[in-house]
Amino acid sequence: MTRRDKILIGGIFGGLLLMLASLPLRPFLVASSPVALSALTGGLPTIGAGAAFARIGETSLGLVIVAGVFGMIKLDWLFWLAGRTWGPKALTFFTPGRYAGRFAQRLEKMPRWVLVLMVLLSFLPGIPKLLVQLFAGLAQMRLATFLIADALGALLITGTVVWLGYSAGQDAVDIVIAVDKYALWVTLAILAVGGYLAGAAASKRRKETAA
Repeated sequence: MTRRDKILIGGIFGGLLLMLASLPLRPFLVASSPVALSALTGGLPTIGAGAAFARIGETSLGLVIVAGVFGMIKLDWLFWLAGRTWGPKALTFFTPGRYAGRFAQRLEKMPRWVLVLMVLLSFLPGIPKLLVQLFAGLAQMRLATFLIADALGALLITGTVVWLGYSAGQDAVDIVIAVDKYALWVTLAILAVGGYLAGAAASKRRKETAA
């Protein structure tokens, strides 16, 4: 691998690992720092929670929107760059299987403006966002064009969620606070179940090896 390949892979997997590592902390942060958590994860429930807090004056609505858009798109340019750097190999590396190949073939036949529209709409349910980003790079879409369409798409879905959260106001805040109150017990329960399942699986493997 070239130095550029190593940096690209490190950036992608580093970002994904950071998001995975934040999973146990999210129930605690959603009530105390929803805007910061939105910037970290780009999660729609967190963005909605931030909007609810903005409704009761705990934070700025504009900051909630900016943090939500940033959180949703912060790693997208890396997948665009992967498609531009590695070409068709990027599709098979990140999305193995026939589906990825068939989807890529359809994208190849689309006019360029349709691909830009796909990037803009890739945040909607049912559209394979990762494939669209990879192919945008593979198709040599300009970075500026990709970033603008990507940000507008994130703004579209973020604005919708913010409107819903802002409309809910205090009711949504009460739910978030309740989640935060019981977050410790939920986290401990998840860790206990996960530890039990891991131990059971290890015991089963030892018995099979012994047999």
